[in-house]
Amino acid sequence: MSDSVKSRTGGGNRRAAQARATRRRIIDGARELFLRNGYAATTLDQIAGAAGVAVQTVYFHFGNKATVLKEVVDVLAVGDDEPIPMLDRPWVRQVREEPDGRRALAVWLSNSRVIFGRLAPIMKIVRDAAGADPEMAAQWETNQRQRFVAHRALVERLGDKQALRPELTVQEAADIVFTLVSHEVYFLLTVERGWTPDRWEKWINETVAGAILR
Repeated sequence: MSDSVKSRTGGGNRRAAQARATRRRIIDGARELFLRNGYAATTLDQIAGAAGVAVQTVYFHFGNKATVLKEVVDVLAVGDDEPIPMLDRPWVRQVREEPDGRRALAVWLSNSRVIFGRLAPIMKIVRDAAGADPEMAAQWETNQRQRFVAHRALVERLGDKQALRPELTVQEAADIVFTLVSHEVYFLLTVERGWTPDRWEKWINETVAGAILR
């Protein structure tokens, strides 16, 4: 490779890294503002100020406030901004490879606790905004569909391990997990009722295992 090509490649990598860092500053600043002020009261100008960029930069990377919130949710769901879907993460592979159904479920729920700890407060904001904002309503529905797909994938893996109660269909078991392992239930118990995340994890393991496993 010639020096000129190397230089262009290196410059492109630096620009990509700078753009990614800028996007992450915007996402982090927006998250703090959404949590403090709510969705409706947060403006793109405020987000730009929190990130230390011009508002045009926010428009360039995201286009509108709803997309900023979507990116906040996506980053919180997986814990970083790497382009790796949740179902391709190492801990999900551990669930797939674990032969024992109860241990596989425990791995899933332990990681769900970590995810909900990051995500539940911002999802409450999305849910609260959905009643008055069509874009937020669409965002809520998208997140609910994605959550169901993930939980159905879990149930299918448990079925492959012959761990499901024989009287349950995959659909029924997925419905149960989707309902119990939810942001709403986590928020109600850990915020409204003051449970610790440890207590929630113990309860959700016992409850889900009792409901769907042999």
